[in-house]
Amino acid sequence: MDLALSGKTALVTGASRGIGLAVVRALAEEGVSVVAGARGTTRELAALAETSRVHPVTADLSTPDGPAALVEAGTALLGGRLDILVNNVGGVRPRTGGFLSVTDSDWLEALTINFLAAVRVTRAALPYLLENGGSIVTIGSVNSSLPDPLVVDYSASKAALANFSKALSKEVGPRGVRVNTISPGPVATDLWLGPGGVAETVGGVHNLAPEDVAKGAVSGTATGRFTRPEEVADLVLLLAGGRAANMTGADVLIDGGLITTM
Repeated sequence: MDLALSGKTALVTGASRGIGLAVVRALAEEGVSVVAGARGTTRELAALAETSRVHPVTADLSTPDGPAALVEAGTALLGGRLDILVNNVGGVRPRTGGFLSVTDSDWLEALTINFLAAVRVTRAALPYLLENGGSIVTIGSVNSSLPDPLVVDYSASKAALANFSKALSKEVGPRGVRVNTISPGPVATDLWLGPGGVAETVGGVHNLAPEDVAKGAVSGTATGRFTRPEEVADLVLLLAGGRAANMTGADVLIDGGLITTM
């Protein structure tokens, strides 16, 4: 199936591993020139850059000026054109001590990396996207509509991200830019399964093996497994490309049936 992506340009944040790396790889395989923004370049991203039209750019999106600097450097590498923005950067720290353990600094950190980073990158990228009628795909979370006290600050920041994306879609849709979000449930990345990830952190508090925590996280789903990063990336391709050209303001769940309500 031709997704009408070949020859396009894209910027992906949080691109060095996990979902972001899978998105960069998928876009590149479809003939897209991709700027891969990340705090550092991993071996996997560097290897990808050697064999495809992928341009790693180092950026710290937790700073006020980092997002605009990324867009400026990225668009320069792409010849001043940007067709697709994928807001993927984010992070979570389980709050095993409960709400009262979450400090102002914790809240600001969560809101900055999960919400303000996307707002700031989008603000800088939007003038380029408006020039040719572009697409914004933002990676949210099931926690935007499934609040969890274990990740209370993360859930709130993702809810803000979903609201922002929906509002923006109404403003820029008539001007040719589509804005959609993807809400994954647990995904098989280091954020969940790696050293210091959610499974290990929660397991350490409750004296459980990380593997048992991971099994419990998906035990209530219909499929009984974690989503693969490549499956999220495939959704990005669909939303970013021309096959879903009248789709905007939508949120697509990929959670294995974790959310059971309509």
